[in-house]
Amino acid sequence: MAYNLLKGKRGIITGALDQNSIAWKVAEKAHEEGATFVLTNAPIAMRMGEIKGLAEKTGSEIIPADATNVDELTNLFTKSQEVLGGKIDFVLHSIGMSVNIRKNIPYTELNYDYFQKGIDVSALSFHKMLAVAKKLDAINEYGSVVALTYMAAQRVYPFYTDMADIKAMLESIARSFGYHYGKDKKVRINTVSQSPTRTTAGSGIKGFGDFFDYANEIAPLGNATAEDCANYCITLFSDLTRMVTMQNLFHDGGYSTTGVSSAILEQLGIEQQQG
Repeated sequence: MAYNLLKGKRGIITGALDQNSIAWKVAEKAHEEGATFVLTNAPIAMRMGEIKGLAEKTGSEIIPADATNVDELTNLFTKSQEVLGGKIDFVLHSIGMSVNIRKNIPYTELNYDYFQKGIDVSALSFHKMLAVAKKLDAINEYGSVVALTYMAAQRVYPFYTDMADIKAMLESIARSFGYHYGKDKKVRINTVSQSPTRTTAGSGIKGFGDFFDYANEIAPLGNATAEDCANYCITLFSDLTRMVTMQNLFHDGGYSTTGVSSAILEQLGIEQQQG
């Protein structure tokens, strides 16, 4: 059911690769809620993905952009305003990549060139995007920028290696830039810390399947799906959350505040006390 939460709003959605990606679901939901937007991704990702089909489905234009390149981001925000007919109301940053994880390099043995690449793609791209938008005054007052993150930024998940450090930087940028952008232009910036999600990128992490099942057993509501996350992002893009900024918002079925679940104790053969 649609509620017209984004009727008349204009946006930029990054990172839609295929139907399993959260960004893809966000685009579908934004379209249902009345928004118009452009889709963007790095040229190489666009060749690998199915973004053209999403653009046709949502009536959107595609503007390729390397999120690590300030000139290309400048073109993205400039051309998006031309295509959409005005300033931007919402932006989704759904960009993440770790060469160290792809190559199964342990955290204590990181390749630092790969690490720097991961930082540039997954965290500094967020700062660059916000800096370009602010310089161009491209986002309307009370516009909303959301970046996707994960709880490994706060707690240790050994398999997440350098992406844990990178996500911590991403969340810090959201807070710091959120202060300045909010003070100067009333633009709000938040991160959403999502459950383990069966996306193409997430499923590529070693041991992901086992951890997905573990988190699902811990969370009282179970893992939040990509579609659930998209719904949450839509609320953050809407005027209903216009005073929410500089927050890291957990969207994980209660996983982040649950120490242990009955299901896990039962699997371990631990007798539970009834209190």
